[in-house]
Formats: sequence, C-alpha cells, structure tokens
Amino acid sequence: MTGIGGVEMGAQAARARALAVLRVRSRALAVALLPAAVAVILLVGGSTGHLAGAAWDVLRWVVSVLALLVLLAAAGVALVVARSRPAVTPTVTVAEESAPDLYRMVRDLADRLDVPAPSAIALTPDCDSWLEDRTHPAHGPPPAVKHDDDPAGLSGPAHRRSAAAAPVLVIGSPFLWWMRVGELRAVLAPVVAGTGPSAHPDIAAARRFIRGLDAAVAVASASRRDPLSRVACAGLGWASRLLLRSCRSHATEMERGVAAAAAERAQAVDYGLRIVAQEQVGLAYAGWDRLLTRVALPAWRMGRWPSRLDVGVVAALTELSRRDRLAEGFASRLGERPACDLLEEPGVMDEAVSLLAARLFHGGPAETGPDWSPVGWDEYPEEVVDRTWRTDAARLHRVLDTLGVRRAAGGVAPGTDGPTLARVLDHLTTPDNAVTVPPVTGADTETAAAPEAGTEAPAGDGTPHPPVPHADDEAPHVPHADDEAPPVPYADHEAPHVPHADDAVHAVHAADDVDDVDDLAGTTARGAALAAGLSAQLAREEAQARPAAAGATSPTPQPGAGTGPDAALWDDRALPLLPLQPPRTGREILTAHITAMVCCAAMDTAGAAPGLDWLDGPSLLFDGARSADLAPSVLSLVETGDPGPLRAWMTDLGIRPEKPVRLV
Repeated sequence: MTGIGGVEMGAQAARARALAVLRVRSRALAVALLPAAVAVILLVGGSTGHLAGAAWDVLRWVVSVLALLVLLAAAGVALVVARSRPAVTPTVTVAEESAPDLYRMVRDLADRLDVPAPSAIALTPDCDSWLEDRTHPAHGPPPAVKHDDDPAGLSGPAHRRSAAAAPVLVIGSPFLWWMRVGELRAVLAPVVAGTGPSAHPDIAAARRFIRGLDAAVAVASASRRDPLSRVACAGLGWASRLLLRSCRSHATEMERGVAAAAAERAQAVDYGLRIVAQEQVGLAYAGWDRLLTRVALPAWRMGRWPSRLDVGVVAALTELSRRDRLAEGFASRLGERPACDLLEEPGVMDEAVSLLAARLFHGGPAETGPDWSPVGWDEYPEEVVDRTWRTDAARLHRVLDTLGVRRAAGGVAPGTDGPTLARVLDHLTTPDNAVTVPPVTGADTETAAAPEAGTEAPAGDGTPHPPVPHADDEAPHVPHADDEAPPVPYADHEAPHVPHADDAVHAVHAADDVDDVDDLAGTTARGAALAAGLSAQLAREEAQARPAAAGATSPTPQPGAGTGPDAALWDDRALPLLPLQPPRTGREILTAHITAMVCCAAMDTAGAAPGLDWLDGPSLLFDGARSADLAPSVLSLVETGDPGPLRAWMTDLGIRPEKPVRLV
C-alpha cells in the first residue's frame, strides 16, 4: 500500500470506522426514543378507540411516564456529553509573533502535503508531537490570523477549512532544542499530514462524540455530597461507560486508519531524513527522562525550578554523545542550525516550558516566591546540590536526636559534640555484620522492632537510650513504596485526614506491612529504625508543605510578552498530574541521607566541592574530578552495618568523620 492508493485506503478505513462510531450514537438515540414511540402509539390508539379499556388506560399512563423519564435522562446525558469540557494537554502556546519562522515552516509543510495547516502551535514538556482538537467552546480557540503570504489566514481557502476549526500542533520542547531544522521538519511531516483526515466531517464528529463521552465520565467520577447528585452521576457514568465500551474498538481502528493515511501522505516529504531524525527522537527521550529524574527532581524538592530545562537536555545529550561510542556521530550535528532558532526568544519560551514541567511532574506552585524560585545551571551546584546535602544531613541528625543517640562518643575531646559523620557510623555499625532484620509481617514486626527501641547499652557507644521519645503526634504514616503518590486535594474539597505516627516503632509497622515492598528486610535493626524515622520526618515535612502548594493554583503570566502555560485549558487542581517516580523506599531514603552526610564531611574536611553531572545529577568533585565509587560503600553500611569500605574510602581521600560539619 503506497502512494495515493495507500492514502485513500487509510482514509476510507478511518471514515468507515467513524461511521460505525456514529451508528452507536444513533442506536443510543433510538433506544432513548423507543418508549416515547410506544407511548405515542398507545395514545393514538386510545384516541381512535382501537385500544380502549381500563387496562389500556393504565398501560398508557405507565408507558407515558416511563417515556418521559427516559427522555429526560437521555436529554441530561446528551447535554452533559455536549457541554462537558474535554481533557486538554497542558501546553505553552507559541504566538506567531514569537515564532514566525516556525509558523512559516509548518504552513509550507502543510502546502506540500496538501492538507489544512494547524490553527496554532504549542509546546509541551514531553518528547512527542501530535495534533489536538481545541474547537470545544470551553477551550476558547484563538481567532484566525491573517498573514502577508496567506491572505485568508493560517490555512487559506485552498484547504476549505477555517483556522479556528483546525487542530493545534503540539510539539515536544526537547525536539526544538536538540533537533536541527531539517530533522524537525521531517519529524513533523506525518503529524501535520494528519490534519487531512481530521478535516473530514464524519471523523471530526466521531472524535467529538468520543471526547464528549470521556468528559462525561470525568464529570460522573467527581465526588458529590448530595445523595441526589450521586444517583444522577451514577446513571450518567453508567451510560457514558457503556457507550465508550461500544465505541472502543471502532475508535481505535479509526485512529489507526488516520495514522496510516498520514504516514503514507508524508512519505513524499523528507523521507530519508526522517529515518535519521527518528534516531534523534529516541535519544532525546532518553536524555529528557534522565534530566528530569536525576537533575530537575532534586531541585524541585528543594523549592527551586531549573529555568532552562531544554538547554539542559542539549547538554545532557552532548555529554551522552561524548561518553557513548554509539552516539559519537550525534555531536557533529551541533554545528547545524538548531530548531530553536525558529523562535524569536527561545530563552523566554524555555523558561515557560520549564515552569510547566515543574507543575506537571512535581506539582509546584504556579508563581515564583520565596519558597519557589528559578535557578540557573551555573547556580545549581551551590543552590541545589549543596543545600540538598546539608538539608538531608540536618534531617538525619534530627532523627538521631529523636532516637536518643548521643552526639559524641566517650573519650572524645571537648567541643566536638557537633553533628559529625562519626556519630552516624557508630550508630549504624553492628557488632556482628551478618545480623540483619528478617522479613517480618503482622505481629512479628513489633517483636523485631522491640530490641531497637528498648535495648540497654553502655553510655557513649552511640546506641539509642530507652525509651524512644515520641515523634510529632500529628505526623502522617510513612507512605508505602507500592502506593501511588497521593494527589493534592481539590481546593473545594476537604483535605484528607492526616493519620498519626507516634514513634519510630509505629513507622516501622507502616513500613513493613504485608503489602509493603519497602525492602527494609535486608538492613540492620538500627538501620530499619533510622529509615523509619527519616520516612516519618519526610512525610511530616511534605504534609506541611502540601497546603501551600494546593493553594497556589492560579496561574500567572510568565516573563516575556505573556508567554506561559495555558492554565485556562486544563484543570491544575490535582497536581502533580504526571509524577516522575513512585515514593522512595525506606532503604533509598536512608542511603540518600547517609550519602549526603558523607558529602558534607568531604566538603568541610577534605576540600571537595558540589557538582552537577548532566546524566547522573548531583555529584561530589575532588580537584574537579567526579567521585563515582561512593555508592557501594554506603550500601555496605546500610545493608550489613559494616563501615569498613566507607572508612577506607574516606581515609584515601582525607575525609575526617570526627570533625563537625556545617548544616542548614
């Protein structure tokens, strides 16, 4: 299937499936009108004397009432389906004034493909591109804009389609910064070609019907307190889901037909270059994912959002090209014109997309403030890496204070009772390194935690003293590793009740539940208690920060001519919409805090410096070189209580664990 024949076959298949979807809608309408038709027959029969008698009168009343109820219910469902606001991808709209070259390239591409041009262009913090219909009245599509080279607007009369009715072209922002202009054009060709089948009335009507049903399901799923509203929403949800199930296979095949037709039509445009560009798509996805999880996420947790994420992905992929022999040829592309040159102010657009990424993936506030401010890459090591390590180290020592661990061991010189790495090492060191916490469930959890909470130990050996003091009574439970991250509550709903976590033993109960995969079973008893305390402390801090983030839902314009996320098009009351990672396990939290403490000791006693690795995130630098062999030594301490490898590593680098460190 090639050429025009392939395009026509794909389009015809898509239209046939669209008609099947519309037939489902027609059948639903017929079912809703059936009781009314029967009632009309009974009423006409009674008025003509053919259906006379008491039994027929009762039947007429029953059927008439039933028909009226069915019509009212059908009208309500139809009204909700037609008026509900379909879901829209959060994006940053690119005005034509800020990217005339980009719009010109897309229009030229549409002219070559002989399809309607998109009505607008938007950027999203994702490695993908697609067309999105925003013709629903709630979305407020922008009016048609006239151009010097296109007197009738963006699409022109040759396409027989107004600009407001054409879909919006959504482009992944990493593509603009990493790809070259020719590569971006080749990647967008099959996407822009999809506007042709989308312009067909049957396909457009079928898509509107599917989106309306999806929006109706969302409306029915919203929580209601009124019993009558709950009953109505239950009926609405049942009807909408039934129709969606009936349309599912047809809608899937319709979209496949549209994609096949678009792919066949786009083969005539830059086909050879598209094969090379697809390699860049996979590379950009890998670099973007690594940048978000390893570099951006630590900054977001510190209340800072990197303002140049797209510039960072270029740096990350360049570093990957330098390290990976399979990517050696990619760095030579950097001499060509990047696609971001098609923007008038790429820095402003990058900042807007970076803030949107922080909102989507982390749930940060919509506006900058004292606790939520941008950070540049030059400031990242000091403002993010250093602060993160010292904050984690301070939290580690606070939990040790809660557990009753002495600040200084016996025989230590006076004046050295500050926060030291030796305190952590002495506490986690076990006499028998083979003794670990066995997997426990139910009542065995309390038995396993009891020796840690009530063990008597000589003074000055760094062990906790009985009894373990209570943590904050309003602390939430330690989140389970297999639980999804709880969404921020809606502003008009009551916030969920925060459960109590009375002490470290209670936190261990939550961490070692039957359904929990927190993976604390392989750590020592002291390590498990310390990990539970750290998890509870982190949960308390997140619970305190959550109300502020939940209240910051009103978007504000971003710097630069009003460029910013299109918050009016999407519901930002349940953030983060796309969490990057599941909640960290207790083992991961404990390992991260011990690593932070070691890094603080290295910076304060051995002259190390915080650094940024584009692929691995925060890193420790000695004489400008990255130290990459710290993780195995920390894991040995966490899992077996053996500080030998870590002490040997510190001795080689001149780190003195007995010296106090500076905390936040």
